[in-house]
Amino acid sequence: MKREQPDVRTNRSMMLVTYLLVAVFVGMVGYFGYFLQAESGHVINNSYNARLDRFADRIVRGQILGSDGRMLAGTQTGEDGAEVRVYPYGSLFAHVVGYSDRGKTGLEALANFYLLSSHVNLVEKTINELSGVKNIGDNVITTLDVDLQQVAWDALGERNGAVVVMEPDTGKILAMVSRPSFDPNTLAADWDSLVSGDSTQARLLNRAAQGVYPPGSTFKLVTMLAYIREHPDTWPDMEFDCSGQFRHEDYTISCYHGNAHGHQTIRQAFANSCNGAFASLGLRLNLARMKELTDQLLFNAELPLAFAYSKSSYSMGADAGSWEILQTSIGQGSTQMTPMHNAMITAAIANGGVLMKPYLVDRVESAAGEVWEKFLPESSGSLMSAREAQELSGLMRQVVTEGTGSAVRTDAYEVAGKTGSAEFETGKETHAWFTGFAPVDHPEIVVTVVVEESGSGGQVAAPVARSIFDTYFSR
Repeated sequence: MKREQPDVRTNRSMMLVTYLLVAVFVGMVGYFGYFLQAESGHVINNSYNARLDRFADRIVRGQILGSDGRMLAGTQTGEDGAEVRVYPYGSLFAHVVGYSDRGKTGLEALANFYLLSSHVNLVEKTINELSGVKNIGDNVITTLDVDLQQVAWDALGERNGAVVVMEPDTGKILAMVSRPSFDPNTLAADWDSLVSGDSTQARLLNRAAQGVYPPGSTFKLVTMLAYIREHPDTWPDMEFDCSGQFRHEDYTISCYHGNAHGHQTIRQAFANSCNGAFASLGLRLNLARMKELTDQLLFNAELPLAFAYSKSSYSMGADAGSWEILQTSIGQGSTQMTPMHNAMITAAIANGGVLMKPYLVDRVESAAGEVWEKFLPESSGSLMSAREAQELSGLMRQVVTEGTGSAVRTDAYEVAGKTGSAEFETGKETHAWFTGFAPVDHPEIVVTVVVEESGSGGQVAAPVARSIFDTYFSR
């Protein structure tokens, strides 16, 4: 048998090494291109990246603008060259726009990379750099509607709470209000009082995205969806007799203020927010499937949000006792939820079951108005089927037409909604909730409201939402 010559084996080995080196090189080039296009902004914008401060040495931080071009944050340069970040609306946008002193929060953090980038024309940039003059940073145009933000702020008044307004079919956040607030213009002077351990106001907390509350009867949307899934064809047949109290074993669940609703269909019980009916319904649910549903609805999970938020929590397991089941079914117990998450679930119902990723930045423009980056709506997947969303929409419409949501009933447009009154501490007034959308047939806007320690969702939170709906549909 003829043996292979040594030089042939050597040539094959060299070719193999050469191919491997070429593959590694091509892979590195490909990853470098991907990094520049997709990941560089995230790395540069990371708060641990010390090089960000060097950007500010040669670029004047850009403006943050409302959707109509009104300035929400900008930089003023004094005669001595000192730069001061200014916020024309003071406390109104404090949490969502954030601040860039004492660290960065809100949009000041989210859009930091864009604000410290400059796309002025090449000639101007060259002249500025040669003469030691800073270039003007790019402007970030947000999805925020100044008028809706103001209406939501005014409607809350001096009460603590939060409001989220968004488009269900795009995910655009039109307003995000949190009260109590702070003035970012005087942040340095107020800092000690804002972070004082003696303060119980938590004024720096963005209650809209980071505040967690028992959802109260707005959680009946989840309980109802669980029941619909288990009984897709027969769920409308359920009926219940409400005496104002529901007793099971040694436990008693009362309807709000002990109201006796009498004989009801499940649709009427939902419209009336009957605690007894939903406590009874909860006892019939498969708790393992209920947990699967809450996981699908993003409880205990990361949310598709680019800004700081808190997770909503749901802890009832398949081995839960009667009291836990009764409480959880009506949105009490250990369940906690943020207004933003509640708005997202409501938006999915309004959008045929599909959740669009909420976002705050519409586009990035140079100081001359040239668009450099445009952000488009993006789906986050289906939270429920289109049929399930349609069934919930019909139930929510009935809440407004003949139930606890009558405060948002009007002939000008049709609203679907759910109210809630959430107990959180013995002896204190309940948190008032409302979440809903309009118009029912072709939803354009979702509004979610929580007002702390204010009583009935129908009497307190719903009128706040009504002010926002009225403003939106009157333009």
